Amino acid sequence: MVIKELDTRSRLLRQTVVRILAYSRRGHVGAAFSLIEILRVLYDEVLSFDAKNPHWPGRDRCILSKGHGCLALYTLLAEKGFFPESELWKFCAFDGLLGGHPEHKIPGVEASTGSLGHGFSLGVGMAINGQYEKAAYRTFVIIGDGESNEGSVWEAAMSASKHHLDKLTVIVDYNKQQSYAAACEVQDMEPMADKWKAFGFGVREIDGHDIEALRSAFKALPFEPGKPNALICHTIKGKGASFAENNLKWHHKNKITDDEIDGLLKELAV
Repeated sequence: MVIKELDTRSRLLRQTVVRILAYSRRGHVGAAFSLIEILRVLYDEVLSFDAKNPHWPGRDRCILSKGHGCLALYTLLAEKGFFPESELWKFCAFDGLLGGHPEHKIPGVEASTGSLGHGFSLGVGMAINGQYEKAAYRTFVIIGDGESNEGSVWEAAMSASKHHLDKLTVIVDYNKQQSYAAACEVQDMEPMADKWKAFGFGVREIDGHDIEALRSAFKALPFEPGKPNALICHTIKGKGASFAENNLKWHHKNKITDDEIDGLLKELAV
């Protein structure tokens, strides 16, 4: 699959992530960079929400189950007005709102995540509740391919299929890298699409950095009436900085140097 080049907006969003890193000097860079386009399209064009009323009952629910990708989520939430931009520059600071994984106390965050494998089960519960109440809202859960090693993901998938949750969409950030090795070395999840189909999901596979492909996929929901949806997004961990792409050293960075910050910004120049 050919991965598209980044447009100006995607570069600017990544620049914001780098500016956060310039203050915090730490963070999960690779996961954030692989998620930007997915979250961008969701928050720009797909999700119904009210940033001034984050608990509005009619909102769509969006859970970042792979919580270590939170720098991308925080960037979008701040841009949409869920909290002041100034909070970004206090990431992981004692007097800041934003920690190294999403917490429910943060406006716009539906669930505390970080213990991998939990977010999808929470999303299934929200979708079941919406079905029971005959509510219009939809539920989106973003999981990782490494996270998919967790059995709880597949227990949740069975439940989603059983209840015919076609307002539920699981989005797999399929960057094929885990914290310490390639996903295929740790626990190969292929054939990924066939697994979701076997669990009763309507499935699509796309380039997760292709804005038009993402738009088209979300507009097509539900993929099959009466079935939950699985959107497998082929991405590149660290997308946007050549020296970080598919580089396990950039899964999480601590004590990021000025030279590394400058290198990131140079590669992301508009």
